[in-house]
Amino acid sequence: MDFSYDKQMGSRIRLLREARHLTQEQLAAKLQVQGCDITRSALAKIEVGQRHLYAREIKLLHEILQVPYDDLFV
Repeated sequence: MDFSYDKQMGSRIRLLREARHLTQEQLAAKLQVQGCDITRSALAKIEVGQRHLYAREIKLLHEILQVPYDDLFV
């Protein structure tokens, strides 16, 4: 199975997070406040393409990072 898209999307999320001067811990906390059960470790796995994103997580990332959906997808 080819996970190159997962890696690209994860890398994109990392860049967007870093551009907002957020740590993985801070972004995970913001997601948790919005009702998303995610840990810093899970976020780290998403950023390196080792874990898939769920639709709710994509929606919350869009809202928290304040970017268009297109910016989340490569």
